[in-house]
Amino acid sequence: MMEYSVDFLSYLDLDTSLKILMCLDDPTDLVRVSCVSRSWRHYVIENGLCKQLCMRMFPQLSRFERVVELNQHGAKDHAEVGSSSSMEWLALEREHRVYAYLARASTEYVGTNCIARTIGASSTDNFPQESIDNTLEPRDNISGRYSYWSSSGQSNPGVPETLTYELLSQICVISEINIQPFQAHFQIGSPIYSAKSVRFKMGHCKSSLDASTDDNFVWTYTSPVFPMSQENRLQKFKLPEPVLCIGGILQIELLGRVQRQEMDGLLYICVSYVQVVGCSLSPAFNVEILDPSGRFLLKSDHLARGQTLMAFENEPAGMYDNFMVRGLRDFPQIVTILRGHMGGVVVEDDWDGDEYEVDDIEEEYAL
Repeated sequence: MMEYSVDFLSYLDLDTSLKILMCLDDPTDLVRVSCVSRSWRHYVIENGLCKQLCMRMFPQLSRFERVVELNQHGAKDHAEVGSSSSMEWLALEREHRVYAYLARASTEYVGTNCIARTIGASSTDNFPQESIDNTLEPRDNISGRYSYWSSSGQSNPGVPETLTYELLSQICVISEINIQPFQAHFQIGSPIYSAKSVRFKMGHCKSSLDASTDDNFVWTYTSPVFPMSQENRLQKFKLPEPVLCIGGILQIELLGRVQRQEMDGLLYICVSYVQVVGCSLSPAFNVEILDPSGRFLLKSDHLARGQTLMAFENEPAGMYDNFMVRGLRDFPQIVTILRGHMGGVVVEDDWDGDEYEVDDIEEEYAL
């Protein structure tokens, strides 16, 4: 593979090595690094590099107290028995597995509409004819009847409105939210009742029993404010970065009113369709709310995770397809990149190819 090569980690202090490996921002690269040798795998696991990468990708993960791995029967793993050091290492290995899968599942997916059902709107003009349920239908005219949600009328253009939805699962990755304002063709001039701008919140219910009021939600993410056009089209609002929605609740804030209704002179906001683009990480992952303030337990189902991996491996260009062979093939390129971060320092030595062990890694990732 390389005539002269060296395990540079053994020549550098911990801080320098971490700075170099933390430059890897793709879960594929971290998996390949852990496949180089047993010592490199140990280094990646011991320093929690997969967890740190996930934390950079999704700051919302800082709310997780710990991770739990479920066996194929849905029960927690048996309590570890042994010395404190061996139990600590088992815990590090478990975190490595869970966060490695989480990083992969979060980056390799086909976007779908993640709305499961509506929860409620801050106001509705004519219920149920103009309820929030109509925003789940992409057509704005069904059998000759217009389908849309309408707020109540207001004289103050600054009065906001909210639409709240439950997502497909308690843990979803959301990349964009799309909204189509409603155009009232049955009114003079066919006015479009858009908002002036929108903002999005994601979070969870304080109680699983009641999600009817805004006071019962804890928001773990709030987006920037996006301007909305007064146009009758599906308007796409792409988030700055994909967001991990923990708790499965999304709220759309419609800020500012721009259209008056000629009949009563009041300002309204009307929406015909809402689409939330992303993916659900369930059943491979789930969360348990530990307290109302928003501390969580991350649960990873071993069997469901394996089934998800099989689905990934059937897709073209899957990240883990023949990952060991690809890791070895691309290793010279990785070393070149890492040497660049070391300021061109090259240390020559014989590489011990026999040190590369794949049995435990194959068991860990291939399931």
